[in-house]
Amino acid sequence: MSGSALRSVIDGRRRRARRRQAVVFVLLGLLAALFCLTLLLGQSFVPPRDVLRVLLGEHVPGASFAVGELRLPRAVLSILAGLAFGLGGVSFQTMLRNPLASPDIIGISSGASAAAVFAIVVLSLDGPVVSILAVAAGLGVALLVYGLSFRNGVAGTRLILVGIGVSAMLESMIAYVLARAPAWNLQEAMRWLVGSVNGAQLGQALPLLLGLVLFGGLLLSRARDLQALRLGDDTAAALGADVAGTRILVVVAAVGLIALATAVAGPIAFVAFLSGPIASRLAGNNGSPLIASALVGAVLVLAGDYCGQFLLPSRYPVGVVTGALGAPYLLYLVIRANRTGGSA
Repeated sequence: MSGSALRSVIDGRRRRARRRQAVVFVLLGLLAALFCLTLLLGQSFVPPRDVLRVLLGEHVPGASFAVGELRLPRAVLSILAGLAFGLGGVSFQTMLRNPLASPDIIGISSGASAAAVFAIVVLSLDGPVVSILAVAAGLGVALLVYGLSFRNGVAGTRLILVGIGVSAMLESMIAYVLARAPAWNLQEAMRWLVGSVNGAQLGQALPLLLGLVLFGGLLLSRARDLQALRLGDDTAAALGADVAGTRILVVVAAVGLIALATAVAGPIAFVAFLSGPIASRLAGNNGSPLIASALVGAVLVLAGDYCGQFLLPSRYPVGVVTGALGAPYLLYLVIRANRTGGSA
């Protein structure tokens, strides 16, 4: 390679790296602005000075309840859940090289929801026990789908088809349980079907924060190997990536993130599905999409919850807003795949 060609390659890599960094900084700024907006403006306006005093632990009549008890827990939980959904979803999509390989599509969210609805309606459980069962069910469904789709390795298309089938069975089970549910259990059960941060408490954020540190750290530590899997297993192995180890780690860490987020906020529709493609459009397909996708997920959940509360004619859970955004994109991917005769 000549010197000019080499410089051109290096300059191109630097430009792409600067673009990724710029996108990350813009997303961080947007997320910070949305967070401030959420704390300042709701049904009433709270002056910035009072918000700051509440955040510093002072008691401010009116503001302590509005900000400290209502807005702050809701905003924090939205951000953490969005980070987890975005990071977990793009990890699956990158590993399987298919934008349809999202936890929304392959049954992981449905598994957690089915376990939670069964625990609430049939077993009359509530609180942390329901969340623990939801996390365990999400992990169990992931292992089931992975095992059923394994045949001399895991092909992305096969895993997606198996996941869709398992998800359909779980949705049927949820519908049957709800049809027999007493009226007083329906409201709590519906949170696990739509996704909502209503009634959020700061105590719920701690397990999710710990999960993000643990599982998110594991995923980021394998970002290079995960990126190599985009080129196929053989090419990734030739580049020195630990293909089998990376796959196992990605499945465990990504499912852990999705299950924890679902246990806290329900299966907020299409956030895991949309975050990766949006981040790729913004930052480009070169380089790791993990951080940008996590930030896109946080922006989607926080903005969707705010829109559902204050910018629409009626109040809607955040899952309804994100579902309205994600469903058209899913149809677009399916139509495009049908036209090209290949994967989406």
